[in-house]
Amino acid sequence: MGIRVIETDLSGVLLIETDYFRDERGFFIESYHRRRYVEHGIDCEFVQDNHSRSAAGVLRGIHYQDTSAPMDKLVRCTAGAILDVAVDLRVSSPTFGRWVAVELSAENMRQLLVPVGFGHAFLTLSQFAEVQYRCSGYYTPSAEGNIRWDDPDLAIEWPVREPQLSNRDRHAPSLKDYLQHPAFP
Repeated sequence: MGIRVIETDLSGVLLIETDYFRDERGFFIESYHRRRYVEHGIDCEFVQDNHSRSAAGVLRGIHYQDTSAPMDKLVRCTAGAILDVAVDLRVSSPTFGRWVAVELSAENMRQLLVPVGFGHAFLTLSQFAEVQYRCSGYYTPSAEGNIRWDDPDLAIEWPVREPQLSNRDRHAPSLKDYLQHPAFP
């Protein structure tokens, strides 16, 4: 089994397609194979796996951890479907404030690598979705931050107008507020 790494419009954010075997019994996939990832230049040392389940219309994000506890994320959807979004939060980057969105689903088995310096969000597109992601850093509450999902300066093209949000995400700061004390140079 192999992988294909597809560069997105944002340097470092990678879409990963993994070979898998499917028949009448179900499927088999190597969701992560360190040697193959390293061969493609992805050399993250993952230390934590997370798993969430969300109902239809739930939007989580835009979240990040700052440089005091940086975290790469390798995201996949193992049940249902999500719109997965990465936002460049590196103020010195030529693509600062730009975003990419891809559909990840149990059906397409794609993964998205969201590196340090990017915010991450996803919206559940199906009745429910289970999302699993490997992290290169430990969850550190003092390092976490977020940006408003509907910030007009980002203009992310969400397919919903009124998603279900956590209180934290509902009251997240704007991108302009972020620029007062940016997390990433």
